[in-house]
Amino acid sequence: MKAASTVLRELLARKEEILVLPGVYDGISARIALSEGFDALYMTGAGTSASVLGQPDLGIVTLNDMVGNAGMIAGLNPRIPVIADADTGFGGAAMCARTATLYIRAGVAGFHIEDQVQQKRCGHLTSKQVVPLEEYLVRIRAAANARKALDSDIVIITRSDALAQFGVEEAIARCKAAVAAGADVAFVEGIGTREDAERVVCELSPTPVLLNLATGGVTPNWTVQEAKEMGFRLVIFPCAGMIPAALAMRAAYREIKVKGTDVESCAGVGPRAFFEMVGLNEVMDIDAQAGGTFTLG
Repeated sequence: MKAASTVLRELLARKEEILVLPGVYDGISARIALSEGFDALYMTGAGTSASVLGQPDLGIVTLNDMVGNAGMIAGLNPRIPVIADADTGFGGAAMCARTATLYIRAGVAGFHIEDQVQQKRCGHLTSKQVVPLEEYLVRIRAAANARKALDSDIVIITRSDALAQFGVEEAIARCKAAVAAGADVAFVEGIGTREDAERVVCELSPTPVLLNLATGGVTPNWTVQEAKEMGFRLVIFPCAGMIPAALAMRAAYREIKVKGTDVESCAGVGPRAFFEMVGLNEVMDIDAQAGGTFTLG
């Protein structure tokens, strides 16, 4: 079986297509996204921080939190590539190398490292700060060196948050330098206009460029088709799982408070039907193929 990272590189080689990655953050969201037939998944750091720690995306989540979640998601179907958020790489050169190493061992297909300060925040919040370019390039070089040491082809994505503070020209320049240092894909966070979007794609060509469509954030709510027309090669929807899930859970809990039941919210789905969403039939097949006797009647 091909490594997921190799599959991701093959998908990126399809230059006439755009790769669409829904945001997932736990086993339930990942299972449902897989069942909908996506070619790749995106593990959102914001969703991981919220689901694993119950905390906002303000640099609270640790490497162990992220790699544990990413490995679990990637392991659900090793044939489907997972791109995972790696925040700032969680430290200097040694930590960025460790981040790359652990993501590779976890079966992650690609990850992005950003140029924010260690006390980072969600890319769609204000008052972001970035480190000097050379300090950022150390992160990318360390990750690339770790990849080489493990003879891996994991995809390294450079993410720059410099646009908000210094403008699109600086963000593009940082991505170009990071690509020269070993990154494979570019990601300028917080693009606010179509003009900037098209400039980013044009000036970073032939490097594939990723677009983050964080619904309700600073980037317009463009469609996949619009992203493709602008020349983006990948598009992620980090909010697609976590926000609808949070809204649905709030409605269900309010139903219990108000009506004393969750029947309406569960919409006729019981335990078995839910377990089927998260791999029940797969587990039963494994048991049967091994000669087991597990049944549900």
